[in-house]
Amino acid sequence: MIDKLSLIAVYPEMLLLIMACVIALFDLSVKSRTRTATYVVTMLTLAVVAALQASYATSGQTIYGFGNMVVSDVMGNWLKCFATLAVMVTLVYGRPYAADRDMLRGGEFFVLSLFALLGMFVMISGNNFLVIYMGVELLTLSSYALVALRRDHSLSIEAAMKYFVLGALASGFLLYGMSMLYGATGSLDLHEVFKAINSGQIKHQVLVFGLVFLVSGLAFKLGVVPFHMWIPDVYQGAPTAVTLLIGGAPKLAAFAVTIRLLVEGLFPLAIDWQQMLMLLAVASLAIGNLAAIAQTNIKRMLAFSTISHMGFVLIGMMSGVVDGHAEAAGNAYSSSMFYVVSYVLTTLATFGVILLLSRNGFESEEISDFAGLNQRSPFYAGIMAICLFSLAGIPPMVGFYAKLAVLQALVASGGAMHLGLAVFAVLMSLIGAFYYLRVVKVMYFDAPITAAKVSAPFDVRAVLSLNGALLLILGLVPGGLMTLCANAIMQMLAS
Repeated sequence: MIDKLSLIAVYPEMLLLIMACVIALFDLSVKSRTRTATYVVTMLTLAVVAALQASYATSGQTIYGFGNMVVSDVMGNWLKCFATLAVMVTLVYGRPYAADRDMLRGGEFFVLSLFALLGMFVMISGNNFLVIYMGVELLTLSSYALVALRRDHSLSIEAAMKYFVLGALASGFLLYGMSMLYGATGSLDLHEVFKAINSGQIKHQVLVFGLVFLVSGLAFKLGVVPFHMWIPDVYQGAPTAVTLLIGGAPKLAAFAVTIRLLVEGLFPLAIDWQQMLMLLAVASLAIGNLAAIAQTNIKRMLAFSTISHMGFVLIGMMSGVVDGHAEAAGNAYSSSMFYVVSYVLTTLATFGVILLLSRNGFESEEISDFAGLNQRSPFYAGIMAICLFSLAGIPPMVGFYAKLAVLQALVASGGAMHLGLAVFAVLMSLIGAFYYLRVVKVMYFDAPITAAKVSAPFDVRAVLSLNGALLLILGLVPGGLMTLCANAIMQMLAS
């Protein structure tokens, strides 16, 4: 018998799964080229799920279900709520683009997006190695299909093939690491793994061997060096609407899995995995920013910039335990959570403008395509400038405060090495500012290549305006979101 608490813990997931199946069947009767009815039902479903997750999060409860295999806690519920909102925004921005490119012949775009979101939910809720792995596979399999959704587009098919091959390799790393840890500890449950490692009766070498493979798998999901090879090719080759779906909400799920595995399960090994994260962070900041300078394709440039931003997330993750003391853990992990949330918010608006400028038969992918955008549409140029300033970490945008929070956590942890890493991160951010400001220069000072006005449906204009405004508002008053992240992390650590 399944107890009532177990069902309460997964109500949102059950609703999402049922509605994804219902929408797949309902779409068979929809004849509209733009799939308006399917879109409306999908958006209503996501709105209800987001409201449900927010109500769970504000209740402050932590519920374990199905024999401790899943957990519904404040951190997980807020991340699931944000991921749902991110998918909603992605579908608003992506539908006109998808309709122009004949990607809405069926309802696959919407149904696969819902299944990808369900995969994120399972990843975020997982309190067991196998449950987390199931979530990862559900998300990645849906993502492979979405990347290849333009069946007549050779670049998309090539990107899907690369993604599939490298994704299978990363899943192998993750699964092998989990199997090593299971062999050493005798349990798949994260709390039991924590207790077994904390007992000190297991050979350290075996644990670290499994940990290396586990961190490698996580690094692929986050997209950090040297497991970043797929990101530029997939970002460039995938339809832009799908690029946004892959580059937005899944980052929240990847962060949650990193927290679940490394903090909730392997916290006694923090000294070991923090050293690994430090190497990944340094390499990601250097290669991500330096490679982005050479790009002329804006999607490829943003792909390399993503790699550098994930390096910042890892900086927060590696600042939690200093000299065996974990007093700084809450501050460090909450700064990372704040960074991921603000990064996803910025990415949504950035790709929203790119999608807006794409017309039927024309992909707005080159930096030169943004030439003179201010003369054609000052409003959208302004939103894009806000996004780029936020990504560069220029005040008063939310990106500045996110970088400041992570660096403050790093410096507060003390130690000459951490201080040196903070200086290095600032220098890399200065390099990063160059390629962001280059796009601003092109938009405001170069002559336009076309006189065509930029037009967009009302829902796209409204959501993009709100998205851009939030980047500025959260930068000016970040306290609310920062407190939310801090409370979520502290409750997770307490449980």
